[in-house]
Amino acid sequence: MTFNDLLSLGPLLNIAGASVLAMLLVAIWRNHRLVYYFTVLAYLLALMSVVPVARLLPHEIPPLVVIDLFALFNSGAIVGSGLIIVLLSYNYFEEREERKEEYYLLLLLATAGALVLVISRHFMSLFLGLEMLSISLYGLIAYLRARERSDEAGIKYLILAALSSAFLLFGMALVYGFTGHMDFPGIGAYLRETETLPVSVIAGFGLMLIGIGFKLGVVPFHMWAPDIYEGAPLPVTAFVATISKGGVLVLLIRFYQDVNGKEYTMLWWIMAIIAVISMFAGNWLALTQQNIKRLLAYSSIAHLGYLLVGFLSGAQSGLEAIAFYLVAYFVTSIGAFGVLIVMSSSVQDAETVEDYRGLFWRYPWVALVFTVMLLSLAGIPLTAGFIGKFYIVMAGVDGERWFLLIMLVINSVIGLYYYIRIIAMMFRTSETPLRTYIKPALPLAGNITLGLLVVVLIGLGVYPTRMMQLIQEMMTLIK
Repeated sequence: MTFNDLLSLGPLLNIAGASVLAMLLVAIWRNHRLVYYFTVLAYLLALMSVVPVARLLPHEIPPLVVIDLFALFNSGAIVGSGLIIVLLSYNYFEEREERKEEYYLLLLLATAGALVLVISRHFMSLFLGLEMLSISLYGLIAYLRARERSDEAGIKYLILAALSSAFLLFGMALVYGFTGHMDFPGIGAYLRETETLPVSVIAGFGLMLIGIGFKLGVVPFHMWAPDIYEGAPLPVTAFVATISKGGVLVLLIRFYQDVNGKEYTMLWWIMAIIAVISMFAGNWLALTQQNIKRLLAYSSIAHLGYLLVGFLSGAQSGLEAIAFYLVAYFVTSIGAFGVLIVMSSSVQDAETVEDYRGLFWRYPWVALVFTVMLLSLAGIPLTAGFIGKFYIVMAGVDGERWFLLIMLVINSVIGLYYYIRIIAMMFRTSETPLRTYIKPALPLAGNITLGLLVVVLIGLGVYPTRMMQLIQEMMTLIK
């Protein structure tokens, strides 16, 4: 390892090193506030370490990882999202009786796993990052043991994640057994020399798709999502919805590019069917939900379907659209869950639609933030969600994927209903008081964090040009 190798791994090394120090800090002196401030500092240092890496790009540490602008961009998005989740976590856990300090240790480890995924170019680093992420999530999802459904959610994720990892490993073994390569470029180079894909490689890709599909939560591997979203602590749910899924999607994009997946018609059709079913199943199931956490879980399934439309467009603009959509989705989802976090208490999470009846007339600032986030998820103009969906549609037009575009438009209209339903509930007048646990806990950090998320969301919706220029520059480096 040279100095440049270590420097290029700056964000990952900062987060991994901080997790070790956090463990020692907890062992020496158990103090929630101290560990919280240490974790915030660790994320800030990791975010700052992204800047000096830019002058080294592209940089490879063969055969396991590659650090290019694509990886660096997504590493910055993951660390920045992690920082926001930490800022929203303090009050949520301070009000709960459970030991709080280990939460930050597990969060750092999960973030490190996601960072490994976005720089992976080899089966070994892929599996290492995925397991580091998954094992940390086992503990995070079941962290509030006294809460109803917490243990159930943790056990479900443990069993299903272990099963999906087995499928993934078996698929990687089949691909390696035929190609003799474990690095993505090597697999791609070998397959380009063969006229048709052999059955063993097709089976290997299929098994790997099952493993990856579970982590993404797309249909038909989605049934864990609503139960985990409902049972996990709200900051953990925000992490699963954004950083966890985002890291896996970035990995899928790199693998698909390196093995030249667009040349294989069967693989394209399988993923197209998954995209369409995910859009319809996610939106239709969300229509029936009265629990907002379950509603957002099904909504995330539909959003993964939208992202797959850009992925399957076959155009370079599709990858650019995905990168922008991910940023918009990260900001929007964390903001939406942030509102749920500040509205909840130690007694119960504010998670039902009825909990938000007349919220605007009592807490207008919180209602305004939630409204902006929901409008962005719905893809309403002047929000980042609208621009992200617009770029996805344009990518589909460039690739002439008309059927997928029609499905996307139909499902966007369906999805509009359940977002507007929550907004309408907040503006209804009600003589009955809000439930006792609906008392926003908005310290200065919470106000500033939610305010910045609203500014970023509207800023990207009004002026997306600079962000798209950066993304277009990034994508030219991974063609």
